[in-house]
Amino acid sequence: MTVARRTLLTGAAATLAGTLGGLALPATARAATATAAVPRAPIAAPAITTGTPGGQPTADWMGRLDAARPLLGLTVPGTHDSCCTDPAHGTEWSHTQNWGVPEQLTQGVRFLDIRCNGLQGTADELDQCRAFLTAHRGETVVMRLRNENEGGQALDPAEFRRRVGHYLDDLGYRPLFHLSGWPTLGTARGRIVLVADFANDWDVIQWSSGSNAYFRTQDLWQTDQLFPLRVKGRAITQQFDTAAADPASPQMYVNFLSYAGGYWPKSAEQTLMDQSVYPYLTAHAARPARYGIVPMDFPDFHVNVLHLLIDQNFTA
Repeated sequence: MTVARRTLLTGAAATLAGTLGGLALPATARAATATAAVPRAPIAAPAITTGTPGGQPTADWMGRLDAARPLLGLTVPGTHDSCCTDPAHGTEWSHTQNWGVPEQLTQGVRFLDIRCNGLQGTADELDQCRAFLTAHRGETVVMRLRNENEGGQALDPAEFRRRVGHYLDDLGYRPLFHLSGWPTLGTARGRIVLVADFANDWDVIQWSSGSNAYFRTQDLWQTDQLFPLRVKGRAITQQFDTAAADPASPQMYVNFLSYAGGYWPKSAEQTLMDQSVYPYLTAHAARPARYGIVPMDFPDFHVNVLHLLIDQNFTA
């Protein structure tokens, strides 16, 4: 399909705080359709803890793993559209997170989905990641950096790439990054593993929303089939099964738990967690398996799932 996953909200209020030296994060909107679900009443988030049921500290769980383990061999909880934290910059259709980046990292998230549009602000998210990794030297962060290239602040591919290079080299961020191929955990510790979702000819990990040499991704965000959340739920559990059955793959499995398709993000995520994700993970909790990167909306409402994903790394 050619419909974009998200459409940019216009106006000054439609731009989030800057990333990568001011590459502004878009406040993007989910298109409301005639079949859009009625939003549920607000769901109370559970009390936040600093440890998982398996006894792993959420801020330092990677530090308890062997440095020789390949990053490809881990289950990496993540967030989808990681910086869409404020509905005031758009609407509830574009709101995907309540925790900011520092809290996401402290609570165990290790994949950030950073979507940039234009040039504003400062390098807040990079500096927040650096501060976290300096304080927690056993950890790493995988960062998808996407050029949305929409709206009044859009940068064309060449200019976006030039400015990324400027921040890496001229402003001194290059040492913060691991830039070439999937590393072992020991190599990645203390650094951001860059995943490029922008036009480039660099020797870096290249994103794919489908399949390429680096990724095998499930990101079914809309469907015209009946009972779309059931369809999405099956796609999620099938991707978990496929990843578990393919432990030596050179591709990183990615399994987005989020769904748009005319549903309010909180409602869609709650249904998917209740009906598909949590039942699957609890039923297979004792199985030694790695599931790859698992981005979600609102992990503060789904701490039980976040903890199950972290603990999955300690089953073998």
